[in-house]
Amino acid sequence: MKTYTPKPGDITRGWWVIDGEGQHLGRLASEVAKLLRGKHKPMFTPFLDTGDFVIVVNAEKIVITGKKAQQQVYYRYSGYPGGLKERTFEEMRERNPAKALELAVKGMLPKNRLGDALHGKLKVYAGASHPHAAQQPQAFNVLSSRRDATATEL
Repeated sequence: MKTYTPKPGDITRGWWVIDGEGQHLGRLASEVAKLLRGKHKPMFTPFLDTGDFVIVVNAEKIVITGKKAQQQVYYRYSGYPGGLKERTFEEMRERNPAKALELAVKGMLPKNRLGDALHGKLKVYAGASHPHAAQQPQAFNVLSSRRDATATEL
């Protein structure tokens, strides 16, 4: 039996829209990363881009638990002495609400050219509207916690 490798013509890309209102940052980021990689498809191949495009709206309403809003620190370095900048989650949310989710998803993707290509298929918007209506994205329901999943299964 030979190993199946999908050809470029076999790969179909869908568009998903996810509402981030009330979603936990890490749980949402892991679901988005799975969709971008294509792990929800039977033709998933680790070294190929078989994933879909993902649109996340209401990124400004994403929540994190505990004291992480004050304690979570994001760093960036210019490469020069004294060029290390740091921001907390609260400051990041005030300046660019979509950036925190983009960084969380990027950290869950491969650290190579494939990861860069996958990250390019992620579209994050702070508000409820997006300019991708022509692609006819389907709504994707992400459960915010396992407790919610067991409550809906009953």
